[in-house]
Amino acid sequence: MDAAMAEAHVLVFPVPARGHLNSMLHFATGLLSAGLHVTFLHTDHNLSRLVPAASPRLRFLSVPDGLPDDHPRAVDGILELLESMRTRASVAYRALLSELCAGSGAAADDGFPPVTCVVADGILPFAIDIAEELGVPAIAFRTVSACAVLAYLSVPRLLELGELPFPEGGDLDEPVRGVPGMESFLRRRDMPIQCRRITGTHDDPVLQTVVAGTLHSRKARALMFNTSMSLEPSALARIKPHMRDVFAVGPLHAMSPAPAAATSLWRADDGCVAWLDCQADRSVVYVSLGSLAVISHEQFTEFLSGLVAAGYPFLWVLRPDIVGASQDAALQEAINTVGESKALVVPWAPQRDVLRHRAVGCFLTHNGWNSTLEGIVDGVLAVLRRPADQQPVRGRRVEDRAGHEGRLRQSNSGEDGEGGNGVRRDQGVGTGVGTAGEAGCRRRRVVGDGVQAARHIHQRAQHVEH
Repeated sequence: MDAAMAEAHVLVFPVPARGHLNSMLHFATGLLSAGLHVTFLHTDHNLSRLVPAASPRLRFLSVPDGLPDDHPRAVDGILELLESMRTRASVAYRALLSELCAGSGAAADDGFPPVTCVVADGILPFAIDIAEELGVPAIAFRTVSACAVLAYLSVPRLLELGELPFPEGGDLDEPVRGVPGMESFLRRRDMPIQCRRITGTHDDPVLQTVVAGTLHSRKARALMFNTSMSLEPSALARIKPHMRDVFAVGPLHAMSPAPAAATSLWRADDGCVAWLDCQADRSVVYVSLGSLAVISHEQFTEFLSGLVAAGYPFLWVLRPDIVGASQDAALQEAINTVGESKALVVPWAPQRDVLRHRAVGCFLTHNGWNSTLEGIVDGVLAVLRRPADQQPVRGRRVEDRAGHEGRLRQSNSGEDGEGGNGVRRDQGVGTGVGTAGEAGCRRRRVVGDGVQAARHIHQRAQHVEH
C-alpha cells in the first residue's frame, strides 16, 4: 500500500437521509479499497438505529441533528432538518473535526491518522466552510444526477431571462430554453416542482435552499457526482466551468463487491429473493418508490389495480409509512385474487440483489438517482413515475435518451404522477431487457469512468490551491 494513501484520512459527511447515506457509503467503500482511512459521520439519531460494520480503516461517528428524538424527520420536514443541522449540528461538527485534525479527544484511540480531507454533502454548505476554516481541504458531493444539479445551477439565469416564475395558468408543456444542453427537450413540467410555487413576490424556501447549496459548491475544492461521463457527458461538461473541479466517480454501487455497510435504516426482507427464484425469467414487475415518497390512497389503489390487471407476478416494496393502515384491506384482497405465488409485498427489499435477479423484467420506480443508476447498470426495463423535487428533470433526460436506446420508458401518469400509474400488459415486461452477459458488459463500460477518479480523489484535493 502506498505510504501517502495509508496516511490519508477522509471524513465523509452526508445528509441524514437514506438516499444520501446509500450513495456516500458506497463512496466510502471505494476509498477503503484505495487504501485510505475513512470516518463516516452519521447523526446520533441514525447511528442509534444501525449496527454499522466497521473495519480497521473505517469508523462511524455521529453528531446530534438538533431535533427531538420523537421528531418524524419526514420528507416534508427537510427544511427544518437542514436548518437544525446548520445551527446546532454544525457546532458539534466543528468541535469533532478540530479533535480529528489534531489527533486528540476520544476518537484518538482508534489509531487513525489526522483527517486530511472532508467530503461533505453538497447541501450541507456549513460542513465545507468549517473544514476550510480549520485548514482541511473540502470537496462537495452531490447524490443527485448532474442534469438535476445543472437545472438548479441555471435557476438564477432562468429568473434573469424571465422563464421563471411560470405565468399563472400557463402551459406546462412550454419549452424551457435557459438550461444549457437541454433546450431541445426540457419543458416547464420537467423542472423541479418547487419552480411552480414561486411567483413575482414569493420564493419557495426548498428551492432557495437547494439552489444556494448548489451555488455554494463553487467554494469547495471540487464537486463530485455519483455518475459517469458515459451517462451525463453534456451536463458534466457544462457544470465544470462553474466549479473549481468536477469528478464523475460513479456508478458507485457497481464498484462495491457487496452492499455498503450500515446503508439501510430498515431491515430488508431477504425472503423475497427465494420467492423470485420460483418465478420465470424476466416475468416479474418490481415496484419500489424509494425511501421517502408518500402516495395517496387513491394512487395506491391505482397502482394495485394496474399491477393486478397486468397479469404479471409482482414484487412490491411498500413501506409502512408510504400510505398508512388504510392500505391493508385492499392489499390483502388483491393478493387473495392473484394468489401468493404471483404477488409478494415486503416493507423493504435488498434492491441490488432484486434488480440483478434473472426473474425481474421491469422496474416501476420513483426515478430516484440511486435506483435509476441501478436499473441502468443491470439492464432492467424501467417505468418511471413522475415524482417531485429534482427528479422530473432526471426523468425527462432519461426519456430523451430512451428515444435512442429504447430501454427506459416514462409512465403515462397524470399531472405529477397523480393517477394513471398502472402497469399495462401491452408493454411487455421482458421487452428490451438484455441478457446477463449484456448487462455485465454495460456495467463494465459505465463503471470504468469512475474507478481511477475515486482512487485519486484525495491526491487531487491536496493539489488544488486555496
